[in-house]
Amino acid sequence: MTGITYFGKYEGATPKEDLGGKGVSLNMMTKAGLPVPPGFTIWTSECVYFMEHGVWSPELETRVNELIKSVEKDTGKEFGSNSNPLLLSVRSGARVSMPGMMDTVLNLGLNDEAVEGMAKKTKNPRFAYDSFRRFLQMFGDVVMGVEHAKFEKVLDAVKEVIKGYRALIQEETGKEFPQNPKLQLTMAINAVFASWNNPRAIVYRNLNHMGHNWGTAVNVQSMVYGNTGDNSGTGVGFTRDPSTGERVAFGEFLTNAQGEDVVAGIRTPFPLASMAGLSGPWPRVYEELMGIYKRLEEFYKDMVDLEFTIEDGKLYMLQARVGKRTGAAMVRIACELVDEGVIDKKTAMMRIDPPKINELLFENFDPKVSYADKVLAKGLPASPGAAVGQIVFEAEAAVEAKAEKRATILCRPETSPEDIAGMDAAIGVLTARGGLSSHAAVVARGMGKCCVAGCGECRIDEEAGIMTIGGKTFKEGDFISLNGSTGEVIEGKVPTIKPEISGHFGRIMNWSNEFKTLQIRTNADTPEDTKVAVEFGAEGIGLCRTEHMFFQADKISAIREMILAADAKARKVALDKVLPLQQIDFEGIFEALEGRPCTVRLLDPPLHEFLPHDDENQTAMAKQIGCEVEEIKAKVHELSESNPMLGFRGCRLGMIYPEISEMQVTALTQAAIAVEKKGIKVRPEIMIPVVCLPAEVKVLRKVICDRVDAVMEKAGVKIPYQVGTMIELPAACLQADKIAEHAEFFSFGTNDLTQTTLGISRDDAGRFVPTYVRNGHFDRDPFSEIHEETVGELIKIAVTKGRSVRKGMKISLCGEQSSQKSVLFLHKAGLSVVSASPYRIPALRVAAAQAAIICEE
Repeated sequence: MTGITYFGKYEGATPKEDLGGKGVSLNMMTKAGLPVPPGFTIWTSECVYFMEHGVWSPELETRVNELIKSVEKDTGKEFGSNSNPLLLSVRSGARVSMPGMMDTVLNLGLNDEAVEGMAKKTKNPRFAYDSFRRFLQMFGDVVMGVEHAKFEKVLDAVKEVIKGYRALIQEETGKEFPQNPKLQLTMAINAVFASWNNPRAIVYRNLNHMGHNWGTAVNVQSMVYGNTGDNSGTGVGFTRDPSTGERVAFGEFLTNAQGEDVVAGIRTPFPLASMAGLSGPWPRVYEELMGIYKRLEEFYKDMVDLEFTIEDGKLYMLQARVGKRTGAAMVRIACELVDEGVIDKKTAMMRIDPPKINELLFENFDPKVSYADKVLAKGLPASPGAAVGQIVFEAEAAVEAKAEKRATILCRPETSPEDIAGMDAAIGVLTARGGLSSHAAVVARGMGKCCVAGCGECRIDEEAGIMTIGGKTFKEGDFISLNGSTGEVIEGKVPTIKPEISGHFGRIMNWSNEFKTLQIRTNADTPEDTKVAVEFGAEGIGLCRTEHMFFQADKISAIREMILAADAKARKVALDKVLPLQQIDFEGIFEALEGRPCTVRLLDPPLHEFLPHDDENQTAMAKQIGCEVEEIKAKVHELSESNPMLGFRGCRLGMIYPEISEMQVTALTQAAIAVEKKGIKVRPEIMIPVVCLPAEVKVLRKVICDRVDAVMEKAGVKIPYQVGTMIELPAACLQADKIAEHAEFFSFGTNDLTQTTLGISRDDAGRFVPTYVRNGHFDRDPFSEIHEETVGELIKIAVTKGRSVRKGMKISLCGEQSSQKSVLFLHKAGLSVVSASPYRIPALRVAAAQAAIICEE
């Protein structure tokens, strides 16, 4: 079956996969009787066919011609006519919104003769030639590959713009602009298909973890014109404020303009509410639009993003879809729709995008600090939050600065889709032009980036590399601050503070607790990180990496002494210096947990990581601990390994040097006793890393238990504790039943499990894994999402085998696998606990709740 459908005629069960988001919208609005210009959607499958074969599927051309006839019948116009031309828009439409990433062609069907006939029929030559000028520019750019900026130079330089545009196309491409409308349509459809794989679309899909093999639909639609005069116009809107979530009719419009003028940010539009105060047809159009707002939100039961055009006072709807929003708007809208009785709490939870929760954890300006005297200008509050960074004027500069760990604010006259990588790299965006629905605003909100748009007082000279604002001149590298909630642009650095979980955010977090069954813990190694995680709702620590404590300045010298020690006695002397310091660390963590459980991993990395490898630091170390440099060099050489990841590390250290494990569990036990004496319960869980043999767990369990029991007996205290192991090697998964005879709990370390299962080094994966993802060999980077066919299968084997010996044993994962898909897999696999770094806790709580809701249904 050829994948093409006339608006209102599609009856499929999975429309977005076929029609894309825009096609579904046009199909739905047509069925609902809304004023939609007629047209048809070429399915995503046709794009996939084109990408694979380089030509259209066999019947597509015939079906396109048939449906063009249907559009002609519905409009009373003729495609290719010189006296009554039907003009078309050709727009992309992926299954997931990708604003500005793919291509559009408007006013298709004009040529030298048709424009004359259009001018004569409409008695509006300006409108006809403006439409032809726009078509030439878009067709030349999108279809024939002439840079957009070169058209702008022609527009500035000559009066006879159309002749100049045609001459530019000829000069740049060596080809004449095609006069045949059918050829124009074929070329435009091909260009939109091809735009699926343009660089900015690929970057956007990578950023948003979207499939590269989906393809885009193409929507071919009868043109309606917002540029016929003062009673015409175009706009975009939202049924609620996409930045704050407030229940107000939100939007912008331009008179005597076409849709691209609004979203491109070339002109700064007017607020939608001002439409009601204009003369002519505008108050009536505004009331009609408000009625459609209401109908669309009732249908979608969510905030709706829509596009419209007014042609000579008549309203047409061009698109409606569930709108993109900030994290703050997301939680507010979900909560208020529940309060309004539109959706229930389960539906509200499923509306939350876990990664966007992280936006609510960003810092905001400290309200105690006044910066009124530093405000340079005020633009539009396009995307909320605070951003403090160095000015950059080019996307490439933002990307380079991020690699250097420098925070930047991308300052542009207006952004374009080519800026997508720079917008991702910057922490904030400032534009001189554009409105609340401009490219900068829409993309920044989708990314959760602070954005101030349309700051008219801002003058950016890209060639000179300067920005003038508030009577002052700034160069690249200077610091400014943005308040995306007020639109203020501020000189210098404004202090920021951390957020709190309260209000709508707090309600969502409480609802997540009602639904989730997975326990959520954190990966934390300091009291400070532990406190943050507890505030965000962590129910304990799932991974405390003790080696991170050893790298601190007051412990590293003693650890180095221990490594250089000639025998166990000398090692014990050095370890005795570390013990009280590590005990203090444990006490701080246990106190911050306030009775919550804590899984402590014994020393994991190879010993050579604690030694300096360059001459300067080796000399300094020798002086500090009182030994010869050659002694250090010899030890470094002795400990060097061909493959440290698979070498002398983890439980192997404890097997060869049991005194290291004894010191660690002594410090832990003494800390637990000290904290319990303060009236705070402690629930220690001691974890043995990098196990491949049951014998390793058996031997080290005895070492651990003997020492813990001896310390407790001496203190006259009995604190319950558990001894378990990390499962991070395939061998451990396959022997999980035998390991479970000696381990009371498991915790999967998916970084090493992924490395050893797939044979991919995490540190070197960046050289080829992105290409694997782009080509569809991996859905996502396997270190950010569990590769279910391999790593996932081993996890399921280990769970089944482990619980065959210890029924109901606690099985955790502590490998930073917090994606929705991974959490759903872990829920189905029967895990008890999932943990992540402190700032991922809220998102992980939501993902766990969603997994429970999905499985319940």
